This record gives sequence, C-alpha cells and structure tokens, in this order.
Amino acid sequence: RLVEAIENALAKSEGLVIAVDEDGREETCSSLMACPICGIAFEELQPRMFSFNSPFGACDECNGLGIKMEFDPDLIIPDRNKSIAEGAVMLYRNFLDGYRNQYLSGVAKHFGFSVLTPIKDLTEQQYTALMFGSPEHLRLSMKMKNGDAWSRSGTWEGLVPQTERLYRQTQSEYRRRELEKFMRVLPCPKCGGKRLKDKVLAVKVAGKSIVEVTDLSITGALSFFRTLDLTESEREIAKQVLKEIIARLEFLKQVGVGYLTLSRSAGSLSGGEAQRIRLATQIGSNLTGVLYVLDEPSIGLHQRDNRKLLETLQHLRDLGNTLVVVEHDEETIRSADWVVDMGPGAGLHGGDIVAQGPPDAVSANPASLTGRYLSGDLRIEVPPDRRRSDRFIRLAGCRENNLKGIDANVPIGVLTVVTGVSGSGKSTLIYETLYRALMQKLHNSREPPGKHDSLTFDDEIDKVIVIDQSPIGRTPRSNPATYTKVFDEIRKVFAGTKEAKVRGYKPGRFSFNVKGGRCEACQGDGLIKIEMNFLPDVYVECEECKGARYNRETLEVKYRGKSIADVLEMSVEEAIDHFEHFPSIKNKLDTLSRVGLGYIKLGQSSTTLSGGEAQRIKLTRELAKRATGKTIYLLDEPTTGLHFHDVKNLIAVLDDLVARGNTMVVIEHNLDVIKSADYVIDLGPEGGDAGGEVVAAGTPEEVAAVEGSHTGAFLKEILKTP
Repeated sequence: RLVEAIENALAKSEGLVIAVDEDGREETCSSLMACPICGIAFEELQPRMFSFNSPFGACDECNGLGIKMEFDPDLIIPDRNKSIAEGAVMLYRNFLDGYRNQYLSGVAKHFGFSVLTPIKDLTEQQYTALMFGSPEHLRLSMKMKNGDAWSRSGTWEGLVPQTERLYRQTQSEYRRRELEKFMRVLPCPKCGGKRLKDKVLAVKVAGKSIVEVTDLSITGALSFFRTLDLTESEREIAKQVLKEIIARLEFLKQVGVGYLTLSRSAGSLSGGEAQRIRLATQIGSNLTGVLYVLDEPSIGLHQRDNRKLLETLQHLRDLGNTLVVVEHDEETIRSADWVVDMGPGAGLHGGDIVAQGPPDAVSANPASLTGRYLSGDLRIEVPPDRRRSDRFIRLAGCRENNLKGIDANVPIGVLTVVTGVSGSGKSTLIYETLYRALMQKLHNSREPPGKHDSLTFDDEIDKVIVIDQSPIGRTPRSNPATYTKVFDEIRKVFAGTKEAKVRGYKPGRFSFNVKGGRCEACQGDGLIKIEMNFLPDVYVECEECKGARYNRETLEVKYRGKSIADVLEMSVEEAIDHFEHFPSIKNKLDTLSRVGLGYIKLGQSSTTLSGGEAQRIKLTRELAKRATGKTIYLLDEPTTGLHFHDVKNLIAVLDDLVARGNTMVVIEHNLDVIKSADYVIDLGPEGGDAGGEVVAAGTPEEVAAVEGSHTGAFLKEILKTP
C-alpha cells in the first residue's frame, strides 16, 4: 500500500514526494537525479561527460578550451606616457590621417581632457570613458578634406568595445590577424579555466573533482589513487579501473616525467618530454615482436634523463622487440648491441656503410669517423682558457611557470650555456622571459614577457636574434643560396658576362622569382604543385624546363661553361672552386663550408633541409654580416642532429661570433658544448615544481664542483678525461 501511494504521488508531482515521519518532520525526496530544493537536475552520468572534448562535458562559454581571447587595454595603449596626438592608441596605425583625429578630439573635449594630454595624466573616470565608453550623449563635429562638414550626436562606445565590434564585423582575414595582436589570452570567465560544466565539476571522488585530480603531478596522482579510502563494495567496483590507472601512471613515472601535471597542455611539453610520454604508452602495451624505429630520442634530454631513456629502450628490447635508433649520442651508441655507421662524409660524400658491428668493433675501425671519436683518437678539446666578463644582462625576480623568483645574470661578450634536467625551466627563463623582455625593451614588441621584476644591462645591446631549427623557408622556392644572399652576387657575375651584356640582360634576368628569365610554366619553381584533396600536396617536375627553373634564352648564358641552373645544382664545395676569383661569393661559401655544410647544393629546396642544417645556414648568414659586437644570440639545442665532428665545427662557429664581441646564450645538454662554454647557468635541481632554481652558475669547472648539480656530476667526469 505504501509503495502504491508513493508511486501515485511521484506520478502526480513529476518525481517529488514529501515523507512525514511519526514526529511530524517532513523530508522532500526526489526520484530524479535532481536536487529537491534548488531543482538542478543531472542526467545519468557517463564517461563522456568528464571530457572537455565532448559537448556533453565542455563548458558552454569557451567550448572546453578554458580560455577566451579578449582585447587588452594595455595592448591598445601600451605606452601611457604618450598622448593620443603622439599615437598612444596603437590600434590606429596612422592616427593623424583621417577622421579619427577629430573624432577622438570631440570625445576628449566632452570628457574634459585634450588629445595632447598624456594618457597617464587622465583621471580614472576619463580613462574608463576612453577605453570602455560612456552612456552620456555627446555632440561630434567633423570637417572633411574636401570641405564637407557634418555633425552627429550619440554615445561613445569606447576603444575596447569598438575593437570588438570591428573584429566581429570584418571579412578580411588580414585585418582579423592585425586586431588579434591586441588580444590577450585570459581564463574563461564562466569555468575559470577548468574547461568543464559546473555539473560535472560537482561530481567528486575523495573530495576532489576530476579537474583537481588532473591538476596533480603524475607522482601526486599516483599517491592519490593508491591511498583512496573505499568501502568493500566500492573497491570491488573500482578494482579494474584503479589497476589500469595506477599502471599507466607508474609507466610515466618510470620514464622520468613524474613531475608533469596530468592536465599539462601538449604544446608546452619539450621534445624530450613528448617523446618519453609516447614511449610510456608503448611500455604499457607490453607488445612483443614489434619493430620500433626512433629518430634521435635523446633530443632535449639531460644526461641523467638519457640514462632513464636507455633503460626504457632496453626494457622494450628485453620484451622481445627490435629497436632501430638513429642517434648521435655517445652513451646511446655505446649501449647499442649493433652499430651501423654511415659515411664517410655527408651529402655527396656519404651514402656508404663505413663500419658495422658491436660498438667496440666500430671504435676499432680507423675508417669510421664515429669510431675515431668513440676510441678517443679524435676528441673535442676543453678550451685552454675561459673568457671572463664583468658586464652582465641582469634579469631579476623571474617567476613564470615553475621559476621560483630567481635572478639570472648573463655575462655580456662570452659564450653562456644554460643547462638543467628536462622541465627545469630553461626555455621559460631564456625564451619566455629573457627573449620577450629584450624584444620589448629593444624593439618595442607587444608580446608580453614572462613574469619578472626587472631587466637591466651593464653595457649596450642593440639587437636580439634567435637562431632556431625552424625551416629557412616553407616553399621549394627558398634555398641556401637565396637565404645567405650569395645568389645576389652570383647573378651579378652572370649579368657581367659578355653574352649577357650583348643581350642586355641585367641581374634580375637570372632570378627565378621574377618574370623575364624564369620558366613561366612553373614560375621558376622547377616543380608543379598538384593539390590533393585531403592529402599533402604533391610536387612533380616541370615538363617545360625539366626542373631547370629558367627559360632557354637564360640558360644559353654561361660562366666558365656553366649556366645559372648548373650553378644551383652545384654543391657548396664545387661552387667555391667555380667562383674562386670572386671574394664576395667565395667568402660566403667558405663560411657555409666551415659550419660543415660543404656538401649541400646551392639550390637545394629548404623543405628538404634538416633542422640542424637550417640552423647552421642561419648562423652562416649572421657570420657574413658586419659585426656590431652588441648583438645577443639565443640558440636552443643547436647540436640536435649533429655528429661529434659537426659539433666540433659548430663550437668553432659560436666562438667566432663571440670573438666579434657578441653575446651567445645556448640552451644545451651536449657535454662537449657545455665544457667549451665560458659560463654555465645550471637550473634545477629537478624538473617541474622541484625545479626552477639556479643550482649553480660560473665556469664549467666551478659548476662541476657544486654538490647537488646533476650537470656538475657529469661535467666532473668529462673534465677529468685527458
């Protein structure tokens, strides 16, 4: 009878029933997944509701991104010392031209200030009205250049709302990108950056929501799931799920990324961290009989982390898998069961197997360049003395990401290497903080630097240049000859030949970027691009010029029996001989040869160059410039993809740039580069939250003497080596 009464009540009240006990106390009960007091209802919980990639769980405001792009008043008016008349409003590229001058003059007049008043001198009320508008009615008068005049009354919408309106209304992609420069990424106002709906965040396990659990480090999450206090029935339900979670977290800890938080965005991971996370997924799969091919897995890894990586690779091998690793790291080569050494040189001089066998057999082979470095016959020597400097770039109070409010002093005019285990804060310190702060100070960049207190120099710095491993160009048209500007000189040589003068050809005739001398069928590419729907574009050789890039008339002009197309097919070494009588060409090509790129072709497409090759070409371009001696160069792991012999050449090039008075700052794990530095800044002691401090700073010998420095421990061994 009771069941029947409750069912009738629930049917009539849409799921609510009030129960009265014998003492007359009322309790409201609900048969729905809803709160009987406030009425918030839950649908049945499903795993997809806890994913910010699913519309079922993602925050409605930011669609699961956790961020919103908003216009920042400090980017619209970055320099408050300027007045509107001096161009304080960066949004208006040419303020004095057009109606904006009169428009803002009218706004200023209404709110009691002038366009000649510096922004910093405006009252809070005036600044708010200028930036965010006002409901007050004002009258605006305009006078056009042609003599027409008009006036209107209305409200002033404000610079920020005006920019938002323009951004929404514009159809131009270029204008949209321009306006985005005045935007800043801010946490979503609705979810506060948590990415999920409030309902989902209300579901808790052991007092923590899913976001609070994923914000734990891998080590912290492991501890949380191991110590969950569950009843007997709950433990039975969660048993299999907990087993899988704990196993995966243990694999991640095993490969040395225990300091990372589970919610860390993939884009902020270093190359080494991403590689090890991928390896952890493979260990977790426990597959056997698989062939794994790895390309330089040691990239971005400190020597200590490298040992963990090697243990992981050996574990995969011991499971019954085959591993083929392309690598230059000495410890990895020595740990291999079988080594195949390619060579003897690079490019045109390579392509043969010089030696193969166990590491000892390769090191005993005198024909192998790798073997000679392994045996100690060849080595990178420790410099006899270190350059000293009493002038510094002083960066104080750095606290971006995991940096603990540190002060970093980079000596001016010497080679400084920044070291530390993966995740210790090297990139945050050098790129997010130092580079952006220098760009802001020297070049008025709008990109905000990482949080810090101050940046001062003891001596003048005129520019900052990043030499990274990004491509020198993104199309087949760009190549080493055009990038290093040596092609300009080569075209002048061809324009100076007797045949070219007779025909009236100028240097432009020999450019494949302009009409006249190039093949118009492929527009000087030598290749025809075929766009494939849903697949990468395919390039095929031009049938008209057969890849030569030029038309027949241009190719008839020759210097020493070679046409301009033949020159682009030459290697750097061949071109040095061909243009030996032209110092302007020979010197630039000599520099390319010196950085170990004598084998690349002048016209080789930039898309086929490795990251290390692209970086060395950029270094060559810097070496070719007239030195000011006041430049700071920033490099991130320039030894990536480099053999011992190439590293030796690279160190010589870096020393050359420093010898001209420049400042060189290199993030590096390669011990040969670290031991060759004048000054070392070692961050750590560990990665993530346990990092972000300066463990040691000084010469390599001084860092090697510091207890607790992981880099110092490895340096101590290598500096002892005779």
